[in-house]
Amino acid sequence: MDLPVLVPAEQWNSLTTWINTTFETFDYKILEFYNTLHTGPLGGFFDFFFEAYTHLGDEGLLFILLGIIFMLFKKTRKVGFGMLFAIIIGALFTNITIKPIVARPRPYVTSEIFRDWWLAVGHGLESEKSFPSGHTTSTVAAMIPVFMMTNKKKSWIVLVLAVLMGASRNYIMVHFPSDILGGIIIGLIAGLLACLIMKVIYDKANAEGNKLGNKFVTFDLAEIIKNKIKS
Repeated sequence: MDLPVLVPAEQWNSLTTWINTTFETFDYKILEFYNTLHTGPLGGFFDFFFEAYTHLGDEGLLFILLGIIFMLFKKTRKVGFGMLFAIIIGALFTNITIKPIVARPRPYVTSEIFRDWWLAVGHGLESEKSFPSGHTTSTVAAMIPVFMMTNKKKSWIVLVLAVLMGASRNYIMVHFPSDILGGIIIGLIAGLLACLIMKVIYDKANAEGNKLGNKFVTFDLAEIIKNKIKS
């Protein structure tokens, strides 16, 4: 693999310059910590775990698939639609709007040190734009409806899964920690907006006399399969 060409500070736009300058120490210290994990005695385990884990968030496909599956069953339909709405909203904010405007280069093309750390982990090249983290945005966005619409005594676990996605992006050195913060904030907003949308939809669907809405709420693939088996 050819080494990526470094992008000097003179070529950064004003937004990238502000973010890189404002979060310089914060970003460096956290990436340094992850590099220490890589070089430590458990580096082999972390390399395997984070490399595998980060791919769970590729294109948000896993969460889209889960959302579609949840949509088919009455008990989880609201969560499923919430996940899909959240992912769409997050993508509109992150991939369609903010990333092209900020156009922040990946860590490994802004510094020799970050490039060396990235090479040491052995992860491949990613798209050019870094801020905010799309993997983190989609994961947080998808998990917020799960957390908000299910039993919070157990659903807090999904928030840990979302945090781990951000950690994986830092560990393999393809994002600055400030990219992860941006992804968390946007994912949170997208997830909460999706929950609000689903509340409005369900309030209208459950309204008296709304036959189509009632069918939407009560349709259950599991019940259909069960009846088919019995018959």
